[in-house]
Amino acid sequence: MALFDKFEKLAQDRAALVQSGLNPFGTRIDEIFSPTEGRIGDFKVVLAGTNNYLGLTFDPESIKAAQLSLKHEGTGTTGSRMANGSYGSHMALEAELADFFQRRSAMVFSTGYLANLGVIGTLAGPGDLVLLDADCHASIYDACKLGGPEIIRFRHNDAADLERRMLRLGERARDVIIIVEGIYSMLGDQAPLKEIVDVKRRLGGYLLVDEAHSVGVLGAHGRGLAEELGVEADVDIVLGTFSKSLGAIGGFAVSHHPEMDLLRYASRPYIFTASPSPSSIASVRASLKTMRARPELREHLWSNARQLYKGLADLGYRLGPQASPVIPVMLGSPQEGVAFWQTLIEHGVYVNLVLPPASPGGQALVRCSVSAAHTPEQIDRIIRAFDELRPIFPAAVAGNQG
Repeated sequence: MALFDKFEKLAQDRAALVQSGLNPFGTRIDEIFSPTEGRIGDFKVVLAGTNNYLGLTFDPESIKAAQLSLKHEGTGTTGSRMANGSYGSHMALEAELADFFQRRSAMVFSTGYLANLGVIGTLAGPGDLVLLDADCHASIYDACKLGGPEIIRFRHNDAADLERRMLRLGERARDVIIIVEGIYSMLGDQAPLKEIVDVKRRLGGYLLVDEAHSVGVLGAHGRGLAEELGVEADVDIVLGTFSKSLGAIGGFAVSHHPEMDLLRYASRPYIFTASPSPSSIASVRASLKTMRARPELREHLWSNARQLYKGLADLGYRLGPQASPVIPVMLGSPQEGVAFWQTLIEHGVYVNLVLPPASPGGQALVRCSVSAAHTPEQIDRIIRAFDELRPIFPAAVAGNQG
């Protein structure tokens, strides 16, 4: 078999979509006007697929901090954290993250993906056992493959299934690694973290929570689902990213375990990857400060999320199980999904298109992500665009209107 023959089915599927005149791959956003508006080709659009939950990508203080860092520290470190890539600003951010999460220590990575690879892929090695929610992010699955532990999946958001599987393990359950997410990126639903913590308290194990989509979104201080539900003391490691609520790029892990510092000397994705650019670190530090000082951003975010969720539900669309800043709209075949997504752009709204196998249930979906920077008028505009698509795509709402 030739080197690229394994991708033949993928190539055929992609070609079929392109030949139809619709090409959803590698969408080019030609101009960005603000956190919530941009231009795609000839269409000025409301950006409703950015993960920019607090709208901080254009925050003046974050931009100013990044500009000053560029001037004084240059464009990059040109080295890994273990070589020449740890600047004072990297260590200052780690201290600030540890303080924010009320944990002993923090590690900063170049991306959220690498944070999962670097922590999970190092902690979970041969002979270890990982129990993970079936809907966990691809980076978590890749991290497990990197480390080589035994992997057992439990049903999505099913603490009872987790308990059954742990009971079968007997004494081994005391040392398992349990991995869940705060808010899941496809359906926008939250982990039943209280119930999972209850299982952990009774049967043992270590609990890792990826709060990538819930930092800045949930909790009285924005620390995520664990804070929202009052179970932070039972979470051994919190993982996350700077590319959502903090509006930049990078990843982190925080923990109260003193042994976490040893990962700096054992985690290959940490040791052998160039560290984040100083300007990105500077903007994250400024955004973190803003997030802590302005809880009204989170309140506005949730007001927008509830407004959009209700508006789309009232139109008859099939949505995720609960109101959330992540709002999926379930569609049909991949071809219908692509056509719906393209037509939505033509009606002035950009969202994310998700196709199988990334989408659950084998059906396409379009994924809206709400921002605190959206105005109520922009949310209404998004709802109107979905309303205008109902007669064009009647199957999208068929049988769902009460």
